[in-house]
Amino acid sequence: MEDMLIWVDEQDREIGTGPKMLTHREARLHRAFSVFVYDPVTRDMLLQKRARGKYHSGGLWSNACCSHPRAGEDLETAVHRRLCLELGSDLTGSLLHCGTFVYRADFDGLSEHELDHVFLLSVARETVPLDRFDHTEIEELQWIGMEALDAWLADAPEDFSAWFSRAYALARSRGIDCIQ
Repeated sequence: MEDMLIWVDEQDREIGTGPKMLTHREARLHRAFSVFVYDPVTRDMLLQKRARGKYHSGGLWSNACCSHPRAGEDLETAVHRRLCLELGSDLTGSLLHCGTFVYRADFDGLSEHELDHVFLLSVARETVPLDRFDHTEIEELQWIGMEALDAWLADAPEDFSAWFSRAYALARSRGIDCIQ
């Protein structure tokens, strides 16, 4: 059964729901989230390389987990559901909401038109299993230091998903830089 996504206005007020693929075909603004997993001791960020079979951004690097809450599901529940599904583990740690932004990216007749809630999850790096992820969602996981990530993003932004740079900026300015 296809997930029912939450359609919203620019202020994140719910205005309806619809099936996932219809939402993307019609470029409906909908609620989404991006989770950055960060080790505050080592200052490393967990990245995922999206599976090549994804209908958009396949083979590109992105934050540890991203998805949509289902109709009737709150954001925190959705975050933990997707962490379990994608990474194979419900990571425990401090979950910080860093803010929201709206973006639109078009891919072969489909659109990601999202009001994206950005979260930062602080965890100890050694508590994250790197061998249990869902291969239909993720091709590869890697930890990377913040300086190296900043340089990579500046040198090759095309290596990253459409939302990554904006979401990362929020995770940095309202999350990582605030907990240092």
